[in-house]
Amino acid sequence: MIFVGVDWAEAHHDICVLDEAGGVLARKRIPDTLLGVRALHELLGEHADEPEEVLVGIEKDRGLLVAAMLGARYRVYAINPMSAARYRERHVTSGSKSDPGDAKVLADLVRTDRHNHREAAGDSEGAEAIKVLARAHQSAIWARQREANALRNALKDYYPGALVAFGTDLDDRDAVAILEIAPTPPLGRQLSKAKMIAAMRRAGRQRNLERRAVEIQAALREEQLAQGPVVEAAYGVTTSTHVAMIRAYNAQIESLEEALTKDFERHPDAGIIHSLPGLGMMLGARVLAEFGDDPKRYYNAKSRRNYAGTSPITRASGKSHIVLARHMRNRRLADALDLWAFCSLTHSPGARAYYDELRGRDKTHRQAIRQLANRWVGILHACLEQRVDYDETIAWKHRLDAAA
Repeated sequence: MIFVGVDWAEAHHDICVLDEAGGVLARKRIPDTLLGVRALHELLGEHADEPEEVLVGIEKDRGLLVAAMLGARYRVYAINPMSAARYRERHVTSGSKSDPGDAKVLADLVRTDRHNHREAAGDSEGAEAIKVLARAHQSAIWARQREANALRNALKDYYPGALVAFGTDLDDRDAVAILEIAPTPPLGRQLSKAKMIAAMRRAGRQRNLERRAVEIQAALREEQLAQGPVVEAAYGVTTSTHVAMIRAYNAQIESLEEALTKDFERHPDAGIIHSLPGLGMMLGARVLAEFGDDPKRYYNAKSRRNYAGTSPITRASGKSHIVLARHMRNRRLADALDLWAFCSLTHSPGARAYYDELRGRDKTHRQAIRQLANRWVGILHACLEQRVDYDETIAWKHRLDAAA
């Protein structure tokens, strides 16, 4: 076997190849192009007879370079940058650092410590497509929320009536429709019910138009503190900008949801994932995207929980024994699992009973949700491993038996 370290960068990648004794067989810098990948394959072909004899360490788990190495059937280990940094500190006490040196560190790491790291999985093309769409969808939602927060801060400083009318739902179609035609308090006070109804109808509202228009009109016409006309007009321009961005994000999110739903429904795991309480189309797609679909990626339920970051970590020394939550984890997956656990409270009696039990043991809401999410990850693993749909009785049978 040969051991390869790849220190990747935007324009080029440094390569270091070691033998089983740790001797350097080759060093090379390749460009981030097709020719560079070809040069990498030629270099490794000089020292290995079979692709399975090539073990690669790199600080990422996706991208064209990783896809090319997985496609060549190399065994690729995606090393957490923090792990690589700690490994470097073990061997380089001077604090020096270089790209060729980092490549050697990664090669040495997979040579000696690969059993402590996860081999990059080969997810299907369908799962990769879902991941691309799910992450774009979530990023668009986060970006829209940033715009809504900025809009809220602006309205608080010059247009409090709008906050009374729309509350925190500033990305809602009604808020966007009204603020688009009335971005300042004077324009808001002048709006008639007929104009409001027409704007909301264009935005897609079909029911309770009259009632909603009356509520909005009353809020916008209430007496409120005001800025000077020039400042008010300036704020109106910024509000129009935020509203235009939110409208654009709403359209893109809708488009991404449509594409994501189609791809998710075609995936062979979709039926199993969708059968679990609280996992709708979007949440289910996000969970599948972040976990991947390679059946060899997780050795057992504990391995999946560790990857998810839902399983706690223990710090024990002498008489001290502390259990803590994991903070270093996949943020996108953690967000999806938290939402899943919360949504499941109204869809699964077993989940509700478990949550209530945890709260009865003085767990905070966050702690109880995190622990419930940890339980759901284990149930999901069992369903996928056995290729069966979720069954409420089987999933919580051990708790029902204990209660009886």
